[in-house]
Order: sequence, then structure tokens, then C-alpha cells
Amino acid sequence: MKRFLFVLRKSSYDGLYVQEMLDIILTTAAFEQEVSVLFLDDAVFHLKVNQNAQNSGYKNTAMLFEILPTMDVNAIFVETESLLERGLNAEMLTQSVQFKSRATIADFMAQFDVVFAG
Repeated sequence: MKRFLFVLRKSSYDGLYVQEMLDIILTTAAFEQEVSVLFLDDAVFHLKVNQNAQNSGYKNTAMLFEILPTMDVNAIFVETESLLERGLNAEMLTQSVQFKSRATIADFMAQFDVVFAG
């Protein structure tokens, strides 16, 4: 079994990027690989509560990422500085996450066999 880390950086409603990344994450998890997801930069908005995607033409991304634990993707990480720079905190997220500081991200990524950044 390989350890996969998926790194998301783009905002919630930036084209089909989110749906495509989620498909790759779920496909990898379906093959019983160890899957972790790291949210950096504007990607932290994927996990924000009370999203309104009604006029965007896209699905509510928070709802999409809420299904990850049902697919055995329980290792969800957020870069603390990305969250704080966007005026968010842990209480504003739809699910429980683990926090990583910007200074530790490179060492954290080095622990994985495959890092898939989108």
C-alpha cells in the first residue's frame, strides 16, 4: 500500500478543478490506498460552512468533501496560515481537520510515497 497526499490550492468554484480532484481522490481511496488531503491557500474555502453555490453552476464543495470519511479518507489537513490569512478558524469548517504550520509542510509532504498537487 502506498501513501498518497493530495494537495489542493485553488478556490472552491474555480472551474471543474474541484470535481476532478475529488474524483481522483475517491478513485485512489477505492483501491485501498492510504489517502490524505492537504488544503493550502484558497482551497481552505472548500471546507467553509454555509457555502452558497446556488448561482455558481457548481456543487457546494463543502458537501462534496464531507463524504471523504465515508470513503476511508480520514486524514484531512489544513495549513494554519492559509486559514488565518483568509479570516477563517476551526469553528468555521464543516469537519474536523488536523492543522499543519507552513514551516512544517515540506517535511510533512516528504512522508508520502506520492504527492499529487493540483
